[in-house]
Amino acid sequence: MSFHRIIPLIILCAVLNGCGVGPQLTSAPPVPGVKIGNPYKIAGKWYTPAANPNYNQVGVASWYGPGFHNKKTANGETYNMNALTAAHTTLPMPSYVRVTNLENNRSLLLKINDRGPFVDDRLIDVSRRGAQLLGFEKRGTTRVRVEAVEGPNAQVNVVRSEVPPPIQKQEVGRVDISSLEVIEPLQILVEPSQVISSTILPKDSGNTYIQVGAYSKIGSASRVMTAVSHLGDIGMESIQLNGRKIYRVRIGPLKSSDFASSTLAKILKLGHSMANVVID
Repeated sequence: MSFHRIIPLIILCAVLNGCGVGPQLTSAPPVPGVKIGNPYKIAGKWYTPAANPNYNQVGVASWYGPGFHNKKTANGETYNMNALTAAHTTLPMPSYVRVTNLENNRSLLLKINDRGPFVDDRLIDVSRRGAQLLGFEKRGTTRVRVEAVEGPNAQVNVVRSEVPPPIQKQEVGRVDISSLEVIEPLQILVEPSQVISSTILPKDSGNTYIQVGAYSKIGSASRVMTAVSHLGDIGMESIQLNGRKIYRVRIGPLKSSDFASSTLAKILKLGHSMANVVID
């Protein structure tokens, strides 16, 4: 916008504000406009940003954190290594992708708000929190599938899935359960013999998990993942159920029955009444 166009706009805003009576109620700020950007050159290689709603690529993911925390991203946001974001060389900013760790099948919804990684074999750079939830923080890199997420609901759901601002301790992990499309009963997502009605686990059992919930929308599942991620190693898995794609959120594998019991109690206290212990 040119300087000469800004001046009349400022005057108009001043007039409108002067006519108001009492405090003005405003809605939440809109999501910033999508920025595709011009072709650019890094280390002798050209990159051409483009919108690609059918984007689906397999490659290597890495993560970046402390050295960039609180610094500006390529689209002007402040980088938060504890938020669910990522950097990509060509996808629009902001845009949203589903990143699946092909080593453990964990899936996470991330917001693209930065450029990179500029290393030969790297496909995407995720935040430190993203690496933690996808299970490769300590390893540093992993093989992933990156898929573009489109549609009007995707943007809203991903924005809500980001790490919330600090709140009182007793409220950590709370989400409006009534707004989530939970698939009921959750037991249909595993074999009946695998659902443990009690928190006392059998000896010599397989891997033990707490299934927090199962959801018909990936955005709902991502919101829950963010809300309970402080309770342990969490992941999302997509399955087909009666012709529908379902996203189930699990914490684990858990190291002991006592730990499973205490973690389940915390999850139930947060309002996730359908949570249960399962054996895989």
